[in-house]
Amino acid sequence: MEFLTNDKLVIVGAAGMIGSNMAQTALMMGLTSNLCLYDVFSPEGVAEEMRQSGFDNVNITATTNVAEAFKDAKYIISSGGAPRKQGMTREDLLKGNCEIAEQLGKDIKAYCPDVKHVVIIFNPADLTGLVTLLYSGLKPSQVTTLAGLDSTRLQSALAKKFGVLQSKVTGCATYGGHGEQMAVFGSAVKVDGKPLNDLIGTDAFTAEEWETMKVDVTKGGAKIIELRGRSSFQSPSYLSVEMIRAAMGGEKFRWPAGTYVKTDKYDHIMMAMNTTLDANGCHYTMPEGTAEEIAKLDASYAHLCKMRDELVTLNIVPAISEWSKINPNL
Repeated sequence: MEFLTNDKLVIVGAAGMIGSNMAQTALMMGLTSNLCLYDVFSPEGVAEEMRQSGFDNVNITATTNVAEAFKDAKYIISSGGAPRKQGMTREDLLKGNCEIAEQLGKDIKAYCPDVKHVVIIFNPADLTGLVTLLYSGLKPSQVTTLAGLDSTRLQSALAKKFGVLQSKVTGCATYGGHGEQMAVFGSAVKVDGKPLNDLIGTDAFTAEEWETMKVDVTKGGAKIIELRGRSSFQSPSYLSVEMIRAAMGGEKFRWPAGTYVKTDKYDHIMMAMNTTLDANGCHYTMPEGTAEEIAKLDASYAHLCKMRDELVTLNIVPAISEWSKINPNL
């Protein structure tokens, strides 16, 4: 097998369902010949399964020692937080998982400051990613969060509604926070070549159906918990590995990524934007949409700011004015 790189990829939280799926996906994609599985719970069983799968020419290591795991790491994907349970929102995980993110950022700074890219997927991902970025000392372009899952949920819902392959539904994007306050943008969507706006309000797709679908998309994670009895693990695993593949210089990532944003309008925040993710890192432009869509994005930003400010109250991060002292890149 030819590998995209020989650089070390570390999967944090590798003993869990998301982490073990990420390991298998990374190996199936042939991303690297150097894969390290790290978890506070022994990931050796996952490593053994991967070895027994017969992946050739790959050095698979497993450890519970963070210094060993992060030494010489060039890429990291972390699912190393508490999962969401039935009845919980992503926001319910705020304090505990952001404390984990704080330590993750400090560990990156201590053990692998030369890391090229980090993908954060444990919830609430916008805030855990922001905290990781702050304490890691990395550049904003080097840390991204999983946001594409909301866009694929929109694509999936529309494909099911109209009875077409998902590839026939183009232009799907959700921006802002990864949660129930996300902004669903439909104005650029086409279904089998037809603008979605031309379909909304017809007998085939009433305005009420569209409003219901948007709400259902924002609650897609809760629906998986309802259907499976546990939080989603296959879809976040796959998409996060697609993200790190793009950062390694591989196939383009097709969906929005969560990224650090600093503009006149949105500032000191991590949120999904119109992004390009490649070997040069993550770069963004402002999403384009209708006035209603932009207003929804503004509301999502306001919600994220409220949670960010709660982190200040909880003493997980200092006041924004102090951030540049911790990370001069911010």
